Amino acid sequence: MVVLNLFLICLSIICFIFLVRLFLHWTALIYVVRKLTEWVEDRVHVHQHLKVPEVNESTQQQNQFYRRVSLYLNSLPSLEDSDFTNLCSGKNPNDIVLSLDDDQAIQDVFLGARVSWVNQTQRDHQNEVVSRSFVLRIKKKDKRRILKPYLQHVHTVSDDIEQRGRELKIHNNSNGKWKSVPFTHPASFDSLVMDADVKTKIQNDLETFLKSKQYYHKLGRVWKRSYLLYGSSGTGKSSFVAATANLLNYDVYNVNLSQLVDEADLNTLLLQTACRSLIVVEDLDRYFSEKSRARITTSGLLNFMDGLLNSQDERIMIFTMNGKDGIDSDLLRPGRIDMHIHFPTCDFNSFKNLASNYLGVKEHKLFPQVEEIFQSGATMSPAEISELMLVNRSSPSRALKSVISALQSNSRSAVAARLSESVASSPAPPSVSEDGGAAAWKEAMPKEIRKLYGMLRLKSCKRPGSFDHDSEMIERMIER
Repeated sequence: MVVLNLFLICLSIICFIFLVRLFLHWTALIYVVRKLTEWVEDRVHVHQHLKVPEVNESTQQQNQFYRRVSLYLNSLPSLEDSDFTNLCSGKNPNDIVLSLDDDQAIQDVFLGARVSWVNQTQRDHQNEVVSRSFVLRIKKKDKRRILKPYLQHVHTVSDDIEQRGRELKIHNNSNGKWKSVPFTHPASFDSLVMDADVKTKIQNDLETFLKSKQYYHKLGRVWKRSYLLYGSSGTGKSSFVAATANLLNYDVYNVNLSQLVDEADLNTLLLQTACRSLIVVEDLDRYFSEKSRARITTSGLLNFMDGLLNSQDERIMIFTMNGKDGIDSDLLRPGRIDMHIHFPTCDFNSFKNLASNYLGVKEHKLFPQVEEIFQSGATMSPAEISELMLVNRSSPSRALKSVISALQSNSRSAVAARLSESVASSPAPPSVSEDGGAAAWKEAMPKEIRKLYGMLRLKSCKRPGSFDHDSEMIERMIER
């Protein structure tokens, strides 16, 4: 019985090996047949060759399409499957990229048609490179059908590769010129502390914009978009700009209106901006509040926002303000501003997002206390709360306690400020007789003082003798 089992096991192994070898032979046979078919087709069909030189022979200038073809070919999967190719370092020290060797051929398939490219290199007798070019080999019967869309496909793919790989920059204006430095801000939409629905809506709007070039042109409109960000300082407007630049892979042009000489200077700067860029004008309300020092008129700014000079494609304009009060309505109308985005001070939901981002905490025993303080009307900017969490990040409990203390302090300061304003704006209490004085004095008191007075009366029931002291405190507040 044991011998029979061993025999069956051996027989199974032999059958399995036979089937594997048969499969490998069939795979090899299919590969050989496919290559033979391609060879026959290459000999039967008439081909046309199109050359893309590195340098334009007539002008001796760099051929930009050569660079695009190089980016495209080095990204093809067939390059990885080739028998031989070059490994080169990329822009970053740790990047390794594939590149075609001299006179190496590579194949591509587009719309069912097979084409091939050759990296043609010519050398002199000293083995120095004289010229480089890519030669496209395409069947003549396929040329009319696929050549134009194929070359457009090469353009599109190379643009996308170039856009993803290029270094972002931030440009600032000085003396009528742009000065740029690398833009390395790490902000992303995932790290933004915003209402989730608002964030999703904005992100969808931006991504839709990227795909809408033909739609805008069909409507006869310039392919650009504009946003207004308004809210007090520290609410995340600058982080939003950085996150948008990183999402779209756009450069940032930061326009400092106070550095401009006149409107002609502003228009010159606008013409010097490149496509795929964010044009940012910060604190627009503050600039117009200083009318005596303003060098750009409202009319000049309107022309900057949607005049004929601002008719270049693939740009997004972002304006920031602390508030929209007192701003000319013409600046904010639809067409000039496509979307208004409010950045409020921190609420409990925003606080939880900050705690998750900065402390890695999603739930904590102190959260109910924080929520209660927010519900009482206390508020802080996200920047203030995030800074407290940052410096106390080693102890989440200590960080939350510091936030609670700061919120309570802000709440007391806000109440004191409201009381002071109410007392200052209220009429002095009239002179009254003893019997009717209490009611008349109460009516003359501001609402906040009456609330505080009522709370102190309740406390006086629990602490005998304290009412006289509390009443004296109220009277001193009113006298002040």
